[in-house]
Amino acid sequence: MSDLDQVSLRPVTEDDLPLLGGMLASPETRAPFQWFGWSDPGKTVRTFEENGLLGPDNSILMVDAGDETLGFVSWRKIDVVHSYFWNIGALLLPEARGRGIGTRAQQLLVRYLFAHTPVVRIEADTEADNIPEQRALEKAGFTREGMMRSVVFRDGKWRDACLYAILRDDLTEAPAR
Repeated sequence: MSDLDQVSLRPVTEDDLPLLGGMLASPETRAPFQWFGWSDPGKTVRTFEENGLLGPDNSILMVDAGDETLGFVSWRKIDVVHSYFWNIGALLLPEARGRGIGTRAQQLLVRYLFAHTPVVRIEADTEADNIPEQRALEKAGFTREGMMRSVVFRDGKWRDACLYAILRDDLTEAPAR
């Protein structure tokens, strides 16, 4: 069985909070594309105590491969006129990157969200220079829809981002993998 066959998603437990908090607060783990400066270190624990990090507008699931926890995926609600869709993201530990685990985790998250929520659209965005994440999203079945100019402020500079989306019908039209 390969690493990718063992990738799974699960709710955050109290035992995950030190790892999760450390990942969110670590410039080294979040670098080079997701470090935006220091933020409230207690927010994750407070939100976990409130709703287990499974809220109606944003949520987090841990990414495991076998018995090893390698990161997390998240989603947040984007409201539009009379409807909403999800925007997803992923953060893996540096040693888990480049192995297809992020692609598989995002595929699992998409299937989960389409199975358990009525949305027809799931988006993801990534900095224009983040080529590995663009490849991961494309392998996960997302379609690149365009470039958003100067939407991310990181490291003293405004940066462009690529917008990706997958529609509910994209899953039914795609051959089984």
